[in-house]
Amino acid sequence: MDALRSRRSYGIAPVMEWLLAAGLLSCLIAAAAFVVRELRAAPLPPLSAPVARTLSASVPAAVPPRAVSVPVLPFHDGKEVRVGDSVAAVATALGRSAEVGRQEVDRGSLGERLTRFYEYAGARFILVFEPFERNGEVRIAAIYIP
Repeated sequence: MDALRSRRSYGIAPVMEWLLAAGLLSCLIAAAAFVVRELRAAPLPPLSAPVARTLSASVPAAVPPRAVSVPVLPFHDGKEVRVGDSVAAVATALGRSAEVGRQEVDRGSLGERLTRFYEYAGARFILVFEPFERNGEVRIAAIYIP
């Protein structure tokens, strides 16, 4: 009986041990909750990684079916065209001589949509111009490489 009484310890040490154990347990629970939240929020990778953006739902009929959409098209001479550039900026950068073939006009979601075919610095590409807002300036909405 005396052995049991001598093992009992009264004072602050047992309270500190319990507080330390409770703190450790709460840290482990918080870390597990963080890991679960991060795993739940992370998007699953695609089955096949595309080289560029996939074609949007409203692709003009003039664009070939296997064309790839890109946000920026740089050229060897340092010039480039970007989604959002105006028709005047493209004409200034590439010149009117870069336009080849036909141009087609159809109806877009915010107005008239213009599809033009270009060849510049050995590259063939298609630019789709349309306004980004009602009655807005016509800008490059998409760049396609056939």
